[in-house]
Amino acid sequence: MEYVNLGSSGLKVSRICLGCMAYGDGSKPGHPWAMGEEAGRPFFRQALDLGVNFFDTANVYSGGTSEEITGRALKDFARREEIVLATKVHGVMRPNDANGGGLSRKAIMTEIDHSLRRLGTDYIDLYQIHRWDNATPIEETLEALHDVVKAGKALYIGASSMWAWQFMKALALQQAHGWARFVSMQNHMNLLYREEEREMLPLCRDQGVGVIPWSPLARGRLARPWGEATKRSESDRFGQYLYRKTEDADRAVADVVGAIAAERGVARAQIALAWLLTKPGVTAPIVGATKPEHLQDAATALSVKLSSEEIARLEAPYIPHPVAGH
Repeated sequence: MEYVNLGSSGLKVSRICLGCMAYGDGSKPGHPWAMGEEAGRPFFRQALDLGVNFFDTANVYSGGTSEEITGRALKDFARREEIVLATKVHGVMRPNDANGGGLSRKAIMTEIDHSLRRLGTDYIDLYQIHRWDNATPIEETLEALHDVVKAGKALYIGASSMWAWQFMKALALQQAHGWARFVSMQNHMNLLYREEEREMLPLCRDQGVGVIPWSPLARGRLARPWGEATKRSESDRFGQYLYRKTEDADRAVADVVGAIAAERGVARAQIALAWLLTKPGVTAPIVGATKPEHLQDAATALSVKLSSEEIARLEAPYIPHPVAGH
């Protein structure tokens, strides 16, 4: 495993992050394909054995049960000081409560305490805003996050999926007021969706912000033969929305991934992740795992070095996509 600084911060993270959305109570809203605690715990052990120290979840995943499962597993399998634990805030946690979601000061101060309780920890290493909140002044959100850091409830803060101008506005306000600064951007990026390369990636490189892409395998589309269905692909409405308009072009990209993987004698996921890891500024793709080979392929991808010709082949079929994921 390789370890690098997260952006310009001093925090060192593994180049693969385990995304914990798959571990939760599938009867809760949002993720009917979640696999449950008993089935999920071995993946935390496997990740740690592979050298992964970076784990990402969110308060909204499976109604908070992902945080609970993540917290219990990591408490049992690792020392708290040796892992980097990340979670997110924004999603609606209490539908009947007018302040049950979003990024107001009230929501943030409430949800940080709930996340700490569910995770079973005194602090969160990386506390991220899950989306932009158009209903709350960004200054209110940023000052509340600063206060969370100063209270010791979070060590670093990050952001996720927004327009580049919004992110730059937030960074400028943080600098102007002397508030805690975002150290990371968690955004939608993979071989099937490369729109972040236009503005967000150059912005993050310029500002010293680490990039930790979500859905690096395009909801598994880059890791299996095209058209092959899974329980998740059949019930993941968000995934269906992300790629519904560009299926023909996406298949052409996926076919190249399959061809190069066959030539190399490696898994498709290794090729797709190896490509992402070549992008300047990308710190650690967030990889979900529901089979042991998923994590093994992710770790092995670090040693797959693509040639310039292979990279050109992978990128050639891509066409501009509608912005998706914000």
